[in-house]
Formats: sequence, C-alpha cells, structure tokens
Amino acid sequence: MRPELTRRTVLGMIAGSAAAAVTGVSAGTAHAAVPASPGVTYTNSIAEQRADPHIYKHTDGFYYFTATVPAYDRIVLRRATTIQGLTSAAETTIWTKHASGAMGAHIWAPEIHFIDGKWYIYFAAGDANNIWNIRPYVLESTAANPITGPWTEKGRIALPLNTFSLDATTFAVNGTRYLAWAQNDPAVGPGTNIYLAQMSSPWTITGTPVMISRPTAAWETAGGETVNEGPAVIQRNGKVFLTFSASATDANYCMGMLTASAGADLLSTSSWAKSAGPVFASNAATSQYGPGHNQFTVSEDGKSDILVYHDRNYKDISGSPLNDPNRRTRVQKIYWKADGTPDFGIPVADGLTPIRLSSYNFPDRFIRHWDYRAKIEANVAPLADSQFRVVTGLTGTGTVSLESANFPGYFLRHKNNEVWVEKNDGTALFAGAASFTARSGLADSAGVSYESYNLPGRYIRHYNYLLYVQAVSTATDRADATFYTQ
Repeated sequence: MRPELTRRTVLGMIAGSAAAAVTGVSAGTAHAAVPASPGVTYTNSIAEQRADPHIYKHTDGFYYFTATVPAYDRIVLRRATTIQGLTSAAETTIWTKHASGAMGAHIWAPEIHFIDGKWYIYFAAGDANNIWNIRPYVLESTAANPITGPWTEKGRIALPLNTFSLDATTFAVNGTRYLAWAQNDPAVGPGTNIYLAQMSSPWTITGTPVMISRPTAAWETAGGETVNEGPAVIQRNGKVFLTFSASATDANYCMGMLTASAGADLLSTSSWAKSAGPVFASNAATSQYGPGHNQFTVSEDGKSDILVYHDRNYKDISGSPLNDPNRRTRVQKIYWKADGTPDFGIPVADGLTPIRLSSYNFPDRFIRHWDYRAKIEANVAPLADSQFRVVTGLTGTGTVSLESANFPGYFLRHKNNEVWVEKNDGTALFAGAASFTARSGLADSAGVSYESYNLPGRYIRHYNYLLYVQAVSTATDRADATFYTQ
C-alpha cells in the first residue's frame, strides 16, 4: 500500500458525479454504456497435475483442452462447452508415446490448433533411448471431433539447427502463418532461446528462422537455468504480443513478453521489444509459485481474453522440479491498459477469480485500495489493487463480501461511514461492516449497487473519488452508488 496522493479533477467535479462539460448532459446522469468486456469469473484450479496447458475455443461451441501429464507418456484431450466444465470433463488419451525410437519419451507441452479445416497438435518428444533428444512433432486429424480422431503423425518439424528444441506454437498475422519455438544453439550459449519462422504448411517451416529473444537478464536466468521457452501469442490494437516463460521451472519461473507492430517485419529481431522484467510472476500473498507456460483463450461470451497457465501452490520442491507432478492448470481474465497493452496482474489465489468494479458515471475509474483507503481511480497500478473476490458475505448467505485480490483475508468494510480495506479480525462487528447486499444498479439495472448489511439504506458510493456508505436519494447519489463488473 502507498501513501494517499491528493488528486483534483480539472473538469470541476460536482459531488462525485460526471461533469456536464464532458458529455453535454446534466450532472449525475452522464455514464458509459455497459462495459464491452463485462466481469467473468472461474474457480481455480481448472485441472490438477496438468502442466503446460492449452485451451482452444472452437466454432463448434466447445473448448478443447490438452496439457502435459506427469508421466510424460501420452497426449490427452478433453472438451466442454465452458472453461469451468473442463474440470469435470472426461479425458481421452488420443496418442501414446512410441515404445522405441523417436517420440518415445518426454512427451511435453501439447497444443491443439484448428488450421484450414483440420486439427493439429504440436508437441515435443524425446527418443526412447535418448530422452533428452527432444524435438517438435505434429499430429493431424480431419475429424470433426478431435477427441474421437483418428490422428495421423505428420512427423518432426524439420529445423535448420538439429538441437534440443521444444514448445512449438503457431499463429497468423495479416495472412502469414508463423511458427515460434524454443531451442538451444550451442554457438550462442547454454539454455534455450525463442525463434520464429514462416510456415509453408502446418508442419513445415520455410526460410531462415530468426532468434527474437535470448535470456540474458537476471529474471530470465534465475534458479541456475538460462531459459526462454513456451511462446504464446495474443494480438490486439495492431500489436502482436508474444509471451514466454523464463528461468528454472520452480518458483523462479515467470512470464516475459515481446511486443511488435502487426505491420512490422516480424522476422526482424529489431521489430520486437522485450519487457524490462517479468509480466507475471510468483506471488507469496496468494500462494502461487512459478506461473508460466501460458496460452490464451476467450471467455464464453467472447468478450474477455483469458490467460491460461500453470503454477504450484507451494514454493519448496524436493529434488528436480521436472519430477514434481503438481503443476496445475489455472485461468484468469486479462485486462488491457489505456495504452493498449495487456495487464496480467498477479496469479490470483485459489478459488473464485476476482472482478473489477468500474464507476457508472466515471467509466475509466475503478474501485481500488490505496494505503488501505477505498477510492475510485483510473489507470490503476498495480492492477490487483482494483481486483476483488465477491465471496459469500461474512454474515452468511444472502450477503456478499468483497475480498482484496492481493491482500487475501482483507475486505472492503465501512467504519465511520468511510470504506476501507482491512483484515478480517473475526468479530461480528467486522463481519457486519464488511457484508453487503448486492442490488441491481440504482442508476442502471445492468450494474450493481452494494447496500450495507448493518446500515440498511446506505450504499457504497463515491464522493470526491473516495468511497463511503451513505443514504441515497438523488439521481447523483444513485449514479455514484452504481458500478459495473469487469
């Protein structure tokens, strides 16, 4: 938490309601439409003992999910009409490692893609007699339902450099398809780098690959490993964002990001800018360690981008991390900054994922905590200061409580009519002050308003950007007490 900063609007705010000069309407009635990306929540984890996850939403209404299994001996696939449904969906083994020779060991990081009317699975595999002779391979299926197959082995992706290589993924930008992967080049140094090449078919690259990322920073080489791996791509606002994982696969594991313009020459190293540090990393407060090897999907309504990744819920590992089976698949919503770049926030605590609450009449401002005081503010950093889990109220069923995402166990509560974020002390007084009844938005039924449990008739509302619980009577009051979930 940080000291409070004094901020005054240059627009001339009237009792916390939107200034008429902004919208040309009377104070208290100015507001934005329902957010284009409304709140969406899931309950983590999605799948236990499933690392390197990949979830693909297809046009048939199903999500398809595959991941590395701890035995490293097969490729599994499950599907459901919702992301949460993948947790209980039946799992089918669609391919098993060879008993000898190539594709006989270390079956890692499968991904499922649908390209030109066919299904493809990209995965890495070692040889039965040389388990570290790891290379990328491709399976193909023409079936409508890839779970029932059959699958055909298209063989190894031929790379100019015949060395340790893995984590192949594919994406298209402006009609050109690319392959990105991780590979060791002894001439460059130890570990793995990220490479990119154009493709002439879903299993064939063409032209000369280019190395677009080499692990050199301390956050990319922690734990004694020099690692860039697990590339994944998401595109938005004319930009291509390529995330990757770095460092050892223990609590040091984290995500970095490369950014390029969609109109640039993606096969030029100079087109890519690397993040100065990790964009997603371990978080002791939420008990999430080693988040990474991510992919991207979209919410059921198609309006939210979803980060798919694995991590562990404990820090200390006995022996090699590769022998620890407990990396599990998790998901959470991605938010987008005003500058058009993704904000992944922190790996949130196990259980229900949090939401954000935007102001009805200041749509770019979100409820956040700052030095424990609750307020509304735009461009919140860090993101998690504006994320809250909507849980069963501390007073019981029928009410809700809003738990801080980055301070688990801390809740929005009122005292002296002000709203603060404080740690639950277990008392009835705290439970009552931190419990609210969620009502349809007082200014817009598509929104939400929170009525105090122990001060009925008083609602959470903003006034001069700070949050209070107060009685509402005017249009301005109702506007100030209405929020949208995002």
